[in-house]
Amino acid sequence: MKIAILGPTASGKSALAAALAVRFGGTVVNGDPFQAYGGLAIGTGQPTLEDQGGVTHLGYGCLPLSLRVNPHSFGERVQGWLGGCSRPVLVTGSGLYLRGIWGQLSEFPAVPEALQERVRRWTDRLGGPTLHRFLGAVDPLRAAQLHPNDRSRIQRALALHLATGGPPSALLDGVKGGVPEGWKALLVLPSRESLRLRVAHRVRTMVEAGWPQEVAALVASGQEQDLRALHPLGYLAWLEGGDPEARIVQETQAYAKRQSTFFRNQWPEIPTWDPDTEDLEAAAHRIQAPGA
Repeated sequence: MKIAILGPTASGKSALAAALAVRFGGTVVNGDPFQAYGGLAIGTGQPTLEDQGGVTHLGYGCLPLSLRVNPHSFGERVQGWLGGCSRPVLVTGSGLYLRGIWGQLSEFPAVPEALQERVRRWTDRLGGPTLHRFLGAVDPLRAAQLHPNDRSRIQRALALHLATGGPPSALLDGVKGGVPEGWKALLVLPSRESLRLRVAHRVRTMVEAGWPQEVAALVASGQEQDLRALHPLGYLAWLEGGDPEARIVQETQAYAKRQSTFFRNQWPEIPTWDPDTEDLEAAAHRIQAPGA
């Protein structure tokens, strides 16, 4: 039996995954593409050794920033990690990449490098919010899932549109949904106000842990271009002046809200668990994990 712990950023899903892995003798497997990159430990919330609680964690901080992944290629990589575990506990906040892991995406067409480069030039010249409006005109569904400053995902979506002539969200059409056979899933879902407070606390903790210094180290090591291309949530705010912490909190709160909505809409059958009002026993019982 495989377990999937899902939820928005700052919901407490990683802590629950580790606790369940301890309880059932399992291994935590990362399903978040940004947490798989090296050099982004603080700002993406990769579990520290203390957070891991002595449990084996796979797939964290192991990819170079120069590597580009999509839901298909990352899904295949995660499936490889899962295949080496007897009782894996998958944890992710990305619904689209979860579909890649669960094989619930249509085949992604090849996108010529020339098209990708064209969209990158548009982004550099016009900015993420303008391209987000373009995306909204051709694919309102995908645009609604993305923040206007999420340059990398907006670029990928527009490149797919140019390559196929259709909306990127159509890649989900005709694909069987639901929780795959052999899986049990749980959605970690605090109340809306609690999640907003959790996000603010999480960002403050990351800043105190050295997030600005982490970004500075990446720039000093010559990885700024890769960082800008990937555009992980919050990182570029440290390079653009103003009040980065306030901006990051606002953007992350909006992102967490979209994550919650996506999970509830795409997998309404998955039970929820509130970390602020329920205990580990309730979580274990709800997913009907082995030994619960």
